[in-house]
Amino acid sequence: MRRRNGVLLLLCVCSILLFTIYRFSDNLNCLQRVSLQKQTVSFLKNELSLAQHQQHKQAEELAKTQQKLHNASSFLNKRDRKKDGPTIYMITPTHTCHTQKADLTRLCQTLMLVDNLHWIVVEDSFEKTSLLIRFLARCTVRSTHLYTRTDPSLQLRANDPNWLKNRGVEQRNVGISWLRENCGSETSGVVYFGDDDNTYDIQLFEEMRYTKKVSVWPVGICGGLRYEGPLCSNGRVSGWHTAWDLERPFPLDMAGFAVGLPLLLARKEAKMNPYAKRGYVESSLLSSLVSGLSELEAKSDDCSKVWVWHTRTEKPKMTQEERLIREGRPSNPNIET
Repeated sequence: MRRRNGVLLLLCVCSILLFTIYRFSDNLNCLQRVSLQKQTVSFLKNELSLAQHQQHKQAEELAKTQQKLHNASSFLNKRDRKKDGPTIYMITPTHTCHTQKADLTRLCQTLMLVDNLHWIVVEDSFEKTSLLIRFLARCTVRSTHLYTRTDPSLQLRANDPNWLKNRGVEQRNVGISWLRENCGSETSGVVYFGDDDNTYDIQLFEEMRYTKKVSVWPVGICGGLRYEGPLCSNGRVSGWHTAWDLERPFPLDMAGFAVGLPLLLARKEAKMNPYAKRGYVESSLLSSLVSGLSELEAKSDDCSKVWVWHTRTEKPKMTQEERLIREGRPSNPNIET
């Protein structure tokens, strides 16, 4: 009897043990299935996220491509209109110095981006120099090469500061005379006096292109200020932002205005005074063209944007070159710089 009871007990224990193992195995399988399902869900989420990211990136690329096509189309349309628009006559005085070719190269490559522009380059010289003849032949901008030597009384001496005497005025006047001799009274266009070492955004030229009388805008890094120029509202000039000599009729930098060509041709005596007081050269011309602020045309988004900067090229130090010259072994003069 005891033996039978022992066998039954053993069977019961074994049954319980087998049932427990079965349940454990079943739970383990469930856990594995759940884990696998979680991994599958996580994988699918990652794939979905990656697909959405790629789709978003493709959408961005498509938007960029569409914008580029729109910009290209707008540019071509504007370019076609500009070719039919008034010519900009830009008068630039220049003189022989170590940085002349560098300054003119930088300016030439800016002007190459401007449609319908005629560059009038006037040398401070007794004759056309070979350097400038070669330079303008290579520069693809339509140009006219003139020259005149500055009167000795206006020439700076070696140690004179730049502001002591008016520079480039006689050259600008020669450019004005050329326009009067070569443009008919019905010729449309605009005249701009652009120095060779200023910095220009090409937007500036589109701002001035349809000038009727005199258009104005601010000039950056000018007059000891971040910018100097007119104060404007609703397309009209109401005053000036400047820090010195407020008595000037038109306290503008030379780079801060353009003149309608018909107006300049009609006022046959209008020109710049090379002997004007410092800061009054611009006013010497403008006073003979317009009577006051009411006739000025505000550009550059009501004079709120700067498209030209009165930068200046630093005079290079040539002490080592001078030393080599004294030693009889100068740089090769046939290499043009």
